[in-house]
Amino acid sequence: MPRLKELLFPWPPRALRWRRPVQLVLRTVHVASMAVVLGGVAFGLAAGGYRTAFLVAAASGALLLAVDLARSGVYLWTGAGLATLAKLALLGLGQHLPAHRWPLFLAATVVASVGSHMSGAWRHWSLLDRKVLRLD
Repeated sequence: MPRLKELLFPWPPRALRWRRPVQLVLRTVHVASMAVVLGGVAFGLAAGGYRTAFLVAAASGALLLAVDLARSGVYLWTGAGLATLAKLALLGLGQHLPAHRWPLFLAATVVASVGSHMSGAWRHWSLLDRKVLRLD
């Protein structure tokens, strides 16, 4: 039986042929639903007014993270993974601090955008290994 570390953090990452098309669909749904949530918060809509969009964003985001983790848990300590964790922390704070929801959700959006578009050297840099790990 494989050791837990080898199961959760395989290196090189598992090759998942279906990954790119699934991520494309999930990311499109995620960005669109988060736009509705962010707009609802910006315009002072009651949380119930964007609840469905929030649930779709949460589900699509969880599935996007699950795809990355299915390849390898190593993702969590790369630049991209750390940006994802920071975004989740900001969104969680926004849920628990409704008076500060707008700036926290906006900050999460900025972190997500930077995390998605930073150079490959930063996205794949490993905090634990102190070097660039190519996950693609």
